[in-house]
Amino acid sequence: MARILIADDDIILVEMLRFRLEAAAHEVISALDGLAALETAAAKRPDLIVLDSMMPVISGPEVLARLKADENLKDIPVVMLTARKGESDIVAALKSGVDEYLTKPFIPQELMVRIEKLLVRAS
Repeated sequence: MARILIADDDIILVEMLRFRLEAAAHEVISALDGLAALETAAAKRPDLIVLDSMMPVISGPEVLARLKADENLKDIPVVMLTARKGESDIVAALKSGVDEYLTKPFIPQELMVRIEKLLVRAS
């Protein structure tokens, strides 16, 4: 069982991911904006973060940069799950340290498999 932070401002998406991840025996915590994502990550130290790019308060790329700059959080695997499909967005996220990049709409089972692979690799 892993603790997974879902950072996305789409409540329906968060709840769908929560349902799937909890069914796979994971603990799910969530944040609806970038600042809350950073605060939750620091307070709860998740095993993996699913991060949207376009969020209120602080954007996903800025959240990613701050996570990777923090000694206590930099090793947490991050899956960017976003509607941003541009080549420059994908390349920038990968260069910034994101472990996986999936675009919306996405295949839920593919996301689950990628999450499981990252959790195995990180353990």
